[in-house]
Amino acid sequence: MKQKEHPTAARKPVHEIRFGASRIAIWRNESGYPSLTASRLYKDADGQWRDASSFDRDDIPQLIKALDAAYEWLFANRS
Repeated sequence: MKQKEHPTAARKPVHEIRFGASRIAIWRNESGYPSLTASRLYKDADGQWRDASSFDRDDIPQLIKALDAAYEWLFANRS
């Protein structure tokens, strides 16, 4: 099964924050405003790193910490 490519896959985020398996990517859109994507990192059966957009109950504390750090980064780096 081929995974669907994320529309922002060709671009790189301006900043990434990771806590455990949780990752927040901060993007700048065409008008200069930031947006966020949240993902969970995991290894597939072949040992390759993949992203998932779903989170388990035990992922929530790491996701909260990553979102909090993203919020702080956005305010420290606003233009």
